[in-house]
Amino acid sequence: MPIIDAQVHAYEPDHPQRPWAAVLHGPSSMTGDETVAAMDAANVDGAILVSPFAMYRYDASYALQVYAAHPTRFGLVKPIDHTDPAAGEVVTDWANTTGAVGARLMMNHDMPRDPADPGVTRVLQAAAQHDLPVNLLCAGRLDQLAKMAAQNANTRFVVDHLGLAQPFVPPVPADPWADLPALLALARYDNVTVKISGAGTLSHEPYPYPDIWTPIRRVLDAFGMERCMWGTDWTRATAFLTYPQGVDAFLTSPHLSDGDRAHLMGDTLSRVYRWSPSARR
Repeated sequence: MPIIDAQVHAYEPDHPQRPWAAVLHGPSSMTGDETVAAMDAANVDGAILVSPFAMYRYDASYALQVYAAHPTRFGLVKPIDHTDPAAGEVVTDWANTTGAVGARLMMNHDMPRDPADPGVTRVLQAAAQHDLPVNLLCAGRLDQLAKMAAQNANTRFVVDHLGLAQPFVPPVPADPWADLPALLALARYDNVTVKISGAGTLSHEPYPYPDIWTPIRRVLDAFGMERCMWGTDWTRATAFLTYPQGVDAFLTSPHLSDGDRAHLMGDTLSRVYRWSPSARR
């Protein structure tokens, strides 16, 4: 069974040639080589490398550099600026870039709340034209996403991090699953898939996070295993868990059958992104 992480971030230390725009919680660097070493130590075969918006905004040049060094291990996702009049062309160029498997919209960063916003629609239509999944950081905006999914039936949407606000540092909020009903309401739209990523950061209990499984089971039952994919959100999760813990909490969980695990930890991702890692040497 190939194990594929639906979301990791890689970045260099801040330096003048590629300066950070801001800071994403985590180590001072997590280079491509360091990410691959972490994956190898946890027996992870591949990952979707999401260019970190906090550091690099819409510039995916470092992700492309990592891909060039490790082309068998990563598929790439790039944030798209919906305010760019040429956003449709940007999506087209990205879709034709070797290694690219998806685009991303940061709905919590000044994106209009109008589900039919022209700039957002340009991105969604271009992505649909190229069969490029659109990943969405959309905590607090799930009602808006429901309308976007209804209005753009040919676009494939991937909900980041269960669509929930996830903490960067402890403590875990008192009710981190409060918005779960809004996520479950999205299950009616066949073009919506969910990343069950960063789930360990929503637990009030230590590894292996037994209290996450009742709400996660509701997600799996609502969407079906064919529309759910596992991920760690490494490195944002470092204040809560180690990378192996983020993997093994799902890999060894008694709450998943072997078939469930195969879907959740690789098969769904490979089908949605039309990508899988090459065999590790």
